[in-house]
Amino acid sequence: MSLNREFLFSSQGCQLAKRSKQTGSALVIGVFIITVMFLLAATLINVLDDADQEISLEVWGTRAFAAANSGADRALAALFPVDGSAGSCPTQTTWNIGTATGLVGFNGCSVVMTCSSVTTNLPQNNMTQYLITSTATCSTGQCDSGSDSDASCIRVSRQVEVEARD
Repeated sequence: MSLNREFLFSSQGCQLAKRSKQTGSALVIGVFIITVMFLLAATLINVLDDADQEISLEVWGTRAFAAANSGADRALAALFPVDGSAGSCPTQTTWNIGTATGLVGFNGCSVVMTCSSVTTNLPQNNMTQYLITSTATCSTGQCDSGSDSDASCIRVSRQVEVEARD
């Protein structure tokens, strides 16, 4: 029986030797390619996640900026009413713009408006100068819940200053 095996090996000796040297090399190359593809996929997922977060921050930043501008406009309207009546310059006013206006785009946004005035009594120039600061903060998720804060919490703040004189 052993003679028979030797005969088979001797007649196909070159072919079997070549095959036995190559067994396993394709497996190593396959594992390497799979590992490289996995690393590329993981990197792509991280890049897409970062881009998603950047877009969310940009959207919330734009909302906060629009809310701050609206707060400055509201403070100017209170300071210089259209009907010509005497205006007011409250030291600080808080406006929950999302709830007060019912606009869905401003949900989670609040605006703090401050007003300060300086009156000059010069003989040739008698005027009052006003500085209005409007700070809007917009947030989503559970940002203020302490230890149970949501990982998707985004909070953005924008500030607008307006100077006016009477």
